[in-house]
Amino acid sequence: MIIRDVDSANATERRVVSEGWESCRLLLKDDNMGFSFHITTIYEGAELHLHYKNHFESVYCISGEGSIEDLATGEVHPIKPGVMYGLDKHDKHILRATKEMKMACCFNPPVSGQEVHDESGAYPAAVD
Repeated sequence: MIIRDVDSANATERRVVSEGWESCRLLLKDDNMGFSFHITTIYEGAELHLHYKNHFESVYCISGEGSIEDLATGEVHPIKPGVMYGLDKHDKHILRATKEMKMACCFNPPVSGQEVHDESGAYPAAVD
């Protein structure tokens, strides 16, 4: 059984900060769960161009407001508490925060720890 407290984890290398966001990685690849689990904050005013071409991601909004734009269709979907989205086709998207958003995120395959987005908006491919 794995028990972690987000406040304690935020005081370790599990807290990753990058442009427009920060993430507390509560479960990582080394935890051997088959996915990673993060509590991520998207800063107010952030506009993140993302493309998880090496991962599938599901996200649940805990607090805040914003939108996600599907770049394949041009559709824009509002994000608010209680809304989730799943990127089941490695969807290119833009995530915008109009009010700081707190999100619960799962990645498959799991990330290892300190990944940040590359120039294409992706995390690097998992290495065994």
